[in-house]
Amino acid sequence: MASIWFIFGAIAGALLVLRYLLKRVNWLLYEAKLGDKQYTLPPGDMGWPIIGNMWSFLRAFKSNKPDSFMDSIVKRFGNTGIYKVFMFGFPSVIVTSPEACKKVLTDDENFEPGWPQSTVELIGEKSFIKMPFEEHRRLRRLTSASINGYEALSVYLKYIEEIVISSLEKWTQMGEIEFLTQMRKLTFKIIIHIFLGSESEPVMEALEREYTVLNLGVRAMRINIPGFAFHKSLKARKNLVAIFQSIVDKRRDERRGKKPVPGQKAKDMMDSLIDAVDENGRKLGDDEIIDIMLMYLNAGHESSGHITMWATYFLQRHPEFFRKAKEEQVEMLKRRPPSQKGLKLEDVRKMEYLSKVIDETMRVVTFSLMVFRQARADVKVNGYLIPKGWRVLTWFRSVHFDSELYPDPREFNPENFSVVRKAGEFLPFGAGTRLCPGNDLAKLEISVFLHHFLLKYELEQLNPKSPIRFLPHTRPLDNCLARIKKQAAA
Repeated sequence: MASIWFIFGAIAGALLVLRYLLKRVNWLLYEAKLGDKQYTLPPGDMGWPIIGNMWSFLRAFKSNKPDSFMDSIVKRFGNTGIYKVFMFGFPSVIVTSPEACKKVLTDDENFEPGWPQSTVELIGEKSFIKMPFEEHRRLRRLTSASINGYEALSVYLKYIEEIVISSLEKWTQMGEIEFLTQMRKLTFKIIIHIFLGSESEPVMEALEREYTVLNLGVRAMRINIPGFAFHKSLKARKNLVAIFQSIVDKRRDERRGKKPVPGQKAKDMMDSLIDAVDENGRKLGDDEIIDIMLMYLNAGHESSGHITMWATYFLQRHPEFFRKAKEEQVEMLKRRPPSQKGLKLEDVRKMEYLSKVIDETMRVVTFSLMVFRQARADVKVNGYLIPKGWRVLTWFRSVHFDSELYPDPREFNPENFSVVRKAGEFLPFGAGTRLCPGNDLAKLEISVFLHHFLLKYELEQLNPKSPIRFLPHTRPLDNCLARIKKQAAA
């Protein structure tokens, strides 16, 4: 018996030693080589080799308590607002305070994009998420007027309103619908109209279908094996690239032999990118055009579709906010001239309470829970060192659920935006020079939908206790199975 216990003891001791050594691997690989600098690193735990903190992150976000991931880190290391981890294959630093997030997102001299390789592979090496600063600034300047400019938004408004009105009416006749799925289809039609003009219905359906698969792998681990999300998403990207290539080829064929007309505006974003010329006379290649379009179309319908669904959901669950938001829309209709048909951009910009509803929805949902940067040099943030080459994750959820900024932060309350928020306290579109270029377009789409919904319709959710999923984006597991109904006459 003594020898058996000795053997068990030896095995247990060996396992403890092995565990200790494995826990030290990331320290040896990434911290020890920093020398004395390692003692100025933020507090934290880099976890196991290769895996790092990813299992605990995925476990939390696949449960109904996603914030347990950061809560456990804060509980262990204190509320410092900055922590070292190993995530997405890199030694990283998570920043959670408004000041630290603002610093990282606005300091282009010390920080550059640092997205995981899996995201870069799916969205594209030539897209904005990988593009150097100067190239990004040039192409952003070229494309932003087509998305957020006053003239462009005024033109898009008519189309957005038409498709919103027709979609709401159609949904009332369909009975049970997956409200989120239908919202994504609606916002996808809008973004296709803006970026590609009038594509055929089969092309739009194929693009939307592949984008759905692509998006499921953006936050997944980079495991290119059949059955895993990343593998499926990579196949979806190949299909998307093939579709876009056929569109680019068609556009170039249409242009062949035709001389450009001076002063003639591009009819859509695809034409703008084909026409783009830098100061050296260089035009964009097909791969560059395709990656930029792929990025814009993905971001341009996912966020607005999800946020519109959640805003509708929250308003329906809070009758007092629904009533107040509807009163604002009714008053706006009373004030506008009888001869005016449809909304104008000035009307939308006067929807002050509805704007608070949208901002509060974006805060509570936090569609993009983080943005990735990479330190270009050794940088001090909050008194701690971020070594050159390390990734930085600006953790928006921690900012948006900070009880010192937002009382009862998990409760939906538009009055949270009755005060002007300081820089860094509200980050739905990021910040700095790489602020999401489609932010004004997204808010316009959401505002127009909610305007018409509040005036005439209501949402009857069929499974109000549906579980919530948080990856890749927050959504009801049943995609908000519901009926859209006409409001009863007052």
